[in-house]
Amino acid sequence: MSSFSTTGLEGDILKAIGEMGFETPTPIQEKTIPLLLDSEKDIIALAQTGTGKTAAFGLPAIQLTQINERFPQTLILCPTRELCLQITNDLANYSKYVKGLKVVAVYGGASAENQIRDIKKGAQIIVGTPGRTKDLMSRNRLPLNRVERVILDEADEMLTMGFKEELNAILAETPEHKQTLLFSATMSSEIKRISKKYMHDPIEVTVARVNLASENVTHQMYMVQARDRYEVLKRIADMNPNIYGIVFCRTRRETKEIAKKLMGDGYNADELHGDLSQSQRDEVMGRFRSGHLQLLIATDVAARGLDVNDLTHVINISLPDDPEVYVHRSGRTGRAGKSGISIAIINTRESRKINDIERKSGISFSKETAPTGKEICTKQLYSLIDKIVKVEVDDSQIEPFLPAIYEKLEALNREDLIKHFVSAEFNRFLMYYKNSKDIGTDSGSRKERPNRKERSNRSNTDFASVSINIGRNNDLNPARLIGVINESLRSRNSEIGRIDIQKGRTLFEIDAQLQSDVVNALKGIEFEGVKVMAKASEEKPSRSPKGEKRGGKRTRKSNFKGDSFGKWMKPNEVNFKGKKSHRKGRKNK
Repeated sequence: MSSFSTTGLEGDILKAIGEMGFETPTPIQEKTIPLLLDSEKDIIALAQTGTGKTAAFGLPAIQLTQINERFPQTLILCPTRELCLQITNDLANYSKYVKGLKVVAVYGGASAENQIRDIKKGAQIIVGTPGRTKDLMSRNRLPLNRVERVILDEADEMLTMGFKEELNAILAETPEHKQTLLFSATMSSEIKRISKKYMHDPIEVTVARVNLASENVTHQMYMVQARDRYEVLKRIADMNPNIYGIVFCRTRRETKEIAKKLMGDGYNADELHGDLSQSQRDEVMGRFRSGHLQLLIATDVAARGLDVNDLTHVINISLPDDPEVYVHRSGRTGRAGKSGISIAIINTRESRKINDIERKSGISFSKETAPTGKEICTKQLYSLIDKIVKVEVDDSQIEPFLPAIYEKLEALNREDLIKHFVSAEFNRFLMYYKNSKDIGTDSGSRKERPNRKERSNRSNTDFASVSINIGRNNDLNPARLIGVINESLRSRNSEIGRIDIQKGRTLFEIDAQLQSDVVNALKGIEFEGVKVMAKASEEKPSRSPKGEKRGGKRTRKSNFKGDSFGKWMKPNEVNFKGKKSHRKGRKNK
C-alpha cells in the first residue's frame, strides 16, 4: 500500500493527516485500518511502542463515529495519564476537519468534575486510564452501555501496573456485542486470558517480531565498575554537547538520586516518576518536549506516552529484566527516519542480560570505552568554537556598547583575547578533568591502590569530628556509615578515624581538611527515611565504641565499596578483614 488514500479513509481525515506529514502508512496502520473500517470482528494487534498504533486504531474510530449521536461510542483505555493525553491530542489533530466530534480524556490527578462536565456535553470518544474510568463508571457519570468499540492500548503494560481488576470491571459493564481491539507489545498469559474472556474469535495482526529493534538505532555498552556508572553517564553527556535524551532508571528512588546529582552538577536535567503531581509532570514534560531540557531521568512507567521524535540518545543506567523492555526503550530514539544511539551502562554481572537482548532482538552491542578527560575537553572546546562562529550578531543592538568594550580589551592582543575568552567559558571542564582517571572495568581494583608504605604514611592524618543525627536506632553500622560518606564525597579515598555509633546519633572522625565538605555533603540526604543533619563537633568519639578494643586499637579495617547511586549497603554486603591494626586511622578504601 503506497499511501493513506487507498486505506478507505475519508477526505476530511486525509486532509488533516496530510497536513501533519503523514504520507505512507506504517505496517500496523496498513493492516489494521482497512480491517477496522470494513469489519466488526475483534482484533488482537501485536506492535511495539513507536510503530504508529494510535493512528492505526484512532483514524478508523474517528471515521466510524456517528457525529449526530452525543454519547460515548468508543472507549480507549491506556496505562498512564501521559499516554492518555497524548492519544487525546493526536485524535484531536486527526479530526481537525471533522465537525462535531468531541474527544474527552479522563485520568487521575485532574478535576473529575471538569471531566464529567465535558462528558455531558456529548463526548463520542473517551480516552481514559483504568482507575479514573472505573471511578466515573461506578459513580454513574460515564455511561458505557452504548459503547460500540473498546480499545485496550498497551494492554500488557496496564496488567503489569496492576490494573487487572479495573479492566475486568470496566469490560464487564460494556455491551456484550461490541468490537474489542487489543493492542499489546507481548502476548502474555494474562493477555490471552482477557482475549478469551472478552473477545469473540479475534483476528490476530502481527506486523513484525514484537522484539525487533529499529534499524536506525546504534546500540552501545559501557562496562564499568558499579560505582563509576554515574561518572560514565556524565562523561557521555559531556562528550555530546547537544545531547537530547532519556536516562532510564529501574526505580523511583534511583530516578530521584540520579536527577538530583545531575542537576546539582549543573546539567540541564530533570526527573519524571510516579511521585510527582500531575501539574509537576506536565511542567517537566512540557519543558522536555520543547527542548528546554536536555536530559530527562525517568522510569519506564512514567515515560509511557512521551513521544518525542528528535531524541539523540536513550541511556540505560539500569538494564531492565525483560529484553523487550530494553527494545521499547531504545525505540524512543531513531524515529521519523532519524538516527539515534541507545546506551547501556553495565557491570560484568550484567553481561548475561546483554547476551539475552542480543539473542532475542537480533541487535548487536558495540563495546565502548568511557571518554577520557582529554577527549571530552577537546570535544567541548571545538563545540564552543563552532557555537561562537555560528552565533548571529545584531550590529544595531551591540554597537552602542562597542567603544566601552574596546577600551576594556585594548590591553589584550588577538592571541591573548582568544585565550581569555575560551578560558572564561571552558575552565570548568579543564579543572574537572585535569587529573581525571580513565574509567574501565579494572578501575579501582587492588592493583591501583596505594602500596602498604603509602597507606602507612597516610595514617598520620589530622582528624576532626562530625556529628550526625542517626545511629543504631536507624540500623547504622560502621560499614553503612562509610558507604554514606563515600557517596556524599563521591570518593573512596577519604580517611576516617574513630567511629562512635550511639542510639540516636553518631560521632566520627574525618580528615580535618574534609570536615566542612563532609558536613555540607551530608546535609539533606536521607538514610532509612530520616533526613540527615550534620555538624562539626569539638567532641571526640569514644575510644571504645562497639566493635573496637579499649586503648584505641582497631579490630577491623573496612574494605567497604560505596555504591555510586546511594544505595546504602547492608552489613552482609560488606567485606571486613578480622585483622588488628595499630594504625591511627581507619582507612576508607
